[in-house]
Amino acid sequence: MGRTRLTITIDSKVISQVDQQVDGVRIRNRSHAIEYLLSRSMMEKPKKAVILAGGKGIKMRPFTYETPKVLLPIHSRPILEHTIDLLRKNDIRDIVISLGHLGEKVSNYFGDGSKFGVKISYKDQGENLKGTGGATKITKDLVGKNTFIVIYGDVLVNIDLAEFFEFHQAQKKLGTIALTSAKNTSLYGVVNLRGGEILDFSEKPRLESSSHLISAGIYIFEPEIFDFFPKESQFSLEKDVFPKLAGERKLAGWVFEGPWFDVGTPETFERAVKEWKEQ
Repeated sequence: MGRTRLTITIDSKVISQVDQQVDGVRIRNRSHAIEYLLSRSMMEKPKKAVILAGGKGIKMRPFTYETPKVLLPIHSRPILEHTIDLLRKNDIRDIVISLGHLGEKVSNYFGDGSKFGVKISYKDQGENLKGTGGATKITKDLVGKNTFIVIYGDVLVNIDLAEFFEFHQAQKKLGTIALTSAKNTSLYGVVNLRGGEILDFSEKPRLESSSHLISAGIYIFEPEIFDFFPKESQFSLEKDVFPKLAGERKLAGWVFEGPWFDVGTPETFERAVKEWKEQ
């Protein structure tokens, strides 16, 4: 790739901010930092996100008998509000929420999204939940022919979505899964990774795995992902889609180190309340 030498004049305050990006590893020097920041600002990013917010929250009962799990508060704000804030800060403002159990309470709280600086549309799964795959499938008409993000509504995370998408583009796969690590992998989707390519995906494996990399419940998909969905309306991304995509070498994995909480049990909820820090 050809490179061109430029001489430019930049305000000293801006240069100071540029220099703060240099860590000697990911960003080597000032020139690299300027190139990195420019390419990021001009990169075409996903503008749409799907949030899966239909779960019944069985493990969180009795709290979820009358309150959707995604509306349980962390630092006086619903879990889902933290997620919407993350998307807005990453300039993703067109959001589809896939609803199920007590979905009307979610839509009543967030409305059209204008109070939160975003635009929100809704798709209702009904009480007969469709699984993570079916819950994504019903949003196809609203997603359209766009690269889009899927994030689970009970996930609390701080992640650089621009860096995530940059990795996805470089891998040229149908989908990319954000990965974190866990000591006990039996509760999650476990992956074996080679470079950036996922070799296999196993949902809640019974046998102990040598890998400690798990799905964080955040994905980037190309619109062609819908072609790989079963005809049925009820299915799982983790059990019915990801293993097939991994087998066909169409799935990438991006490892991140930010804070992550799967707020699905009273224990993890309590830990999130204690450890989560506002971003």
